[in-house]
Amino acid sequence: MRKQGEPEVFRITGARQGLTDDVRGRQRRYIISMSVRTLSVIAAAVLWNVERHVAIVALALGVLLPYIAVVIANAGRESAPSLPSAYLPAPVRPALGPAEGAAESGAERPQGPA
Repeated sequence: MRKQGEPEVFRITGARQGLTDDVRGRQRRYIISMSVRTLSVIAAAVLWNVERHVAIVALALGVLLPYIAVVIANAGRESAPSLPSAYLPAPVRPALGPAEGAAESGAERPQGPA
């Protein structure tokens, strides 16, 4: 319950992330991907004469990560979640048909038990 004198607070649900936050998140993901790439290339160089299979995997990761990082960084903004519709259709009310026996002219309605 709201106390008297306090301002009413409205909650926005389903709003998208701000553009500045979106760009900051993309930059952060790109920096992290490029850091992993740099570490994998360094690991490939260090491990080349020690453990050749691990060095080849690290080198492949270093070659593929720039493409993946650019695709992720250039991906479009998240889609806006669908908000509930503010329009509510009117309830459908069935049409009432004529009462039994009322179709005849001058007919009385049957009375319930007396």
